[in-house]
Amino acid sequence: MQVSRNVFKSINAAALAGLLALSTPASAETLRWVRSADAASLDVHSRNEGTTLAFLKHLYEPLVDRAVDGSLVPLLATSWRMIPDDSRTWEFKIREGVVFHDGSPLTAEDVAFSLERARAQASGMRSFLSGVEEISAVDDHTVHVRLVGTSPIFPTNLTPILIMSKAWSQKHGSEQPQDYTAGSSNYATLNENGTGRYRLVSRDVDVLSVMEHFPDHWSDETPDITQIQYRTITDGATRLAALLSGEVDLVQDVPVQDVERLRSAANIRVVNGPENRIIYFGYDLSSENLKSSNVEGNPFLDARVREAMALATNRDAIRDVVMRGLSIPTGVPVPPFVAGWTAELDAYRQPDIARAKELMAEAGYENGFSVQLDCPNDRYVNDEAICLALTGMLAQINIKIDLHSASRNIIFPKVQADESDFFLFGAGVPTFDSAYLFDVLYHSKEGPYGAYNGSKLKDDAIDARIEALASETDVDKRLQDLVGIWKTIKDDYLVLPIHNQTLSYAMNDRFDIAVHPEDMPNMGSLKVVK
Repeated sequence: MQVSRNVFKSINAAALAGLLALSTPASAETLRWVRSADAASLDVHSRNEGTTLAFLKHLYEPLVDRAVDGSLVPLLATSWRMIPDDSRTWEFKIREGVVFHDGSPLTAEDVAFSLERARAQASGMRSFLSGVEEISAVDDHTVHVRLVGTSPIFPTNLTPILIMSKAWSQKHGSEQPQDYTAGSSNYATLNENGTGRYRLVSRDVDVLSVMEHFPDHWSDETPDITQIQYRTITDGATRLAALLSGEVDLVQDVPVQDVERLRSAANIRVVNGPENRIIYFGYDLSSENLKSSNVEGNPFLDARVREAMALATNRDAIRDVVMRGLSIPTGVPVPPFVAGWTAELDAYRQPDIARAKELMAEAGYENGFSVQLDCPNDRYVNDEAICLALTGMLAQINIKIDLHSASRNIIFPKVQADESDFFLFGAGVPTFDSAYLFDVLYHSKEGPYGAYNGSKLKDDAIDARIEALASETDVDKRLQDLVGIWKTIKDDYLVLPIHNQTLSYAMNDRFDIAVHPEDMPNMGSLKVVK
């Protein structure tokens, strides 16, 4: 299948109308699904990013996944256990009778290959497998994963690790994942061969992808939706206009300012729910000098500056004005869904501009400083508006923000490449355990750790505490350790948390689907309301 690339980053109303005129007419079995951004890649191990995974999970499958209620459910693995006489080894029984979209059978070799591929340095998924020592295919339908230490929660790390065909990857020179940060590409970047309920039949990047039900799927079930037309419309007003006019069926990224209007619209269903995702600001915690500042040195290295920024941030105002009440302010960068969260950690200080100015003066920055803020404008709910709000708040303590707002496809690689002084970021927690966030965001960039540590935080003591979690078998002590690490991060103001994100989906009332806590709705479970 040949994939085309569109150079435009947005679609205006005229272009949208033309696109819709060319698309397949809708029926009860066709869903026209619209998002603000496209999947960044079809390589399943390249990008640990929600929009991309939500798309790819229709084409590929993991061993285990999360239901809407957060419970683990079996997919390509039918069962899993710690081997009784070897608590460091997990055994996974691979589902029999599964075939890839090219008709080849799934075996344990494919699973072992995929897990090893996901551990590669270029993989955005490597932190999920940081505690893995060895992976082996025992027989055609059994895989053993040996860990560096005992981990009773290891299967929760596997929900985003999608399984590829080893033979297909080797045939097309895609044994290694796409290095997205370096701008590389491979055959798997633009083509797919998964075991998912849907297969890709056409793709015009950043415009339209069409998926159809895979009749040989192992479930032997035909979903209500047999064709998905996945469209990218970057402009929120255009997305909603298409929904209200009946030109599309479901909008996943609903601007918060339009939720109430949609609730009163005829033939429209709106569903809301909390997301397992934290929104926060990160800053350079390593460089001697910032790249974009007007002062020598790095003000972010001073904890007093970081505390002053926290005291200048009005989270309640962001919730009430920017988010129209659809966010949950927080003082710690971890959602309530996640092991390690506590109400005490979640509490946040109210704004205190006078004290913030005192701290700035004590740190030698009474006159403030300037810095560029890198902000995605097409990934999180009202992301650019959050950045604009913080810009005004920090101006009160003489921190002058040069706001650089751009697509996530520009901002995220910059953050990952350690090129950003100050940035807005969001993090979901697919494992529902704080160790994932520690591995990915707060451990220094070393081996499988720190894949998204854009702050360049490097603290040997924190690293040691994070690594010790992988082998702690006392559940109560491990939970105390999680809380303790968060307390250090919070007390030292190593990050500026803003809120937990709340989601809204809007759809034609012929359809019904619940908000998924990871914002990864499975359109195979969507119901057509008769």
